[in-house]
Amino acid sequence: MANDEYDFLFKVVLIGDSGVGKSNLLSRFTRNEFNLDSKSTIGVEFATRSIQVDSKTIKSQIWDTAGQERYRAITSAYYRGAVGALLVYDVSKHQTYENVTRWLKELRDHADSNIVIMLVGNKSDLRHLRAVPTEEAKQFASENNLSFIETSALDASNVELAFQNILTEIFRIVSSKALESGDSSANQLGDRKVVEITKTPDSEKKQGFFYYMYTPTGHADIKTAFLSSSSRSKAILTIDRKL
Repeated sequence: MANDEYDFLFKVVLIGDSGVGKSNLLSRFTRNEFNLDSKSTIGVEFATRSIQVDSKTIKSQIWDTAGQERYRAITSAYYRGAVGALLVYDVSKHQTYENVTRWLKELRDHADSNIVIMLVGNKSDLRHLRAVPTEEAKQFASENNLSFIETSALDASNVELAFQNILTEIFRIVSSKALESGDSSANQLGDRKVVEITKTPDSEKKQGFFYYMYTPTGHADIKTAFLSSSSRSKAILTIDRKL
């Protein structure tokens, strides 16, 4: 299959403190590589990989955001348009786990309210240095409506499973909403069919929408729009681009 052939395109961001292994999770999933001398990410990097879910080709754009404070203004702009996020901490460094709360707040402040979030405890191979109990992290994830998994980019444990799970969850949600929307919510936009998927209104918050743009070639590109409760105006934000 050619690299540009896909049915859906999802943007997923990796966030968390510098040094927790975000870049190696990205390289392990997209290229099956691990770099012991991995340097801190400068700004933002991304890579792609396609997987199969229910006979559909899901192309993922995985964005690796810098964890250093000096890049906060740069990376926060990249939350926009993401439909999934892996919030990563280092199981051997409790401070990186404590900072998860701040990262989660930043994510929810900048990302769409419908974003699917997975808490990831990385470096599970460092058993003798573990500082974050698995059950503690599981409880935090449950209390904050996050999925949870522990991984090791070094030995590849659960890396594939983590990305497969979050991409599958996004696909299931999107597919379910598409079925619920029915034909009544489909509109014509040139030669593309737009399927609007809405969330239950909240009078005080910005509302999130998913859009599928079905092209003549059969590709379905995820779009995101926001509906302001005050202005009721829409601004469609494209989150994908042919690579």
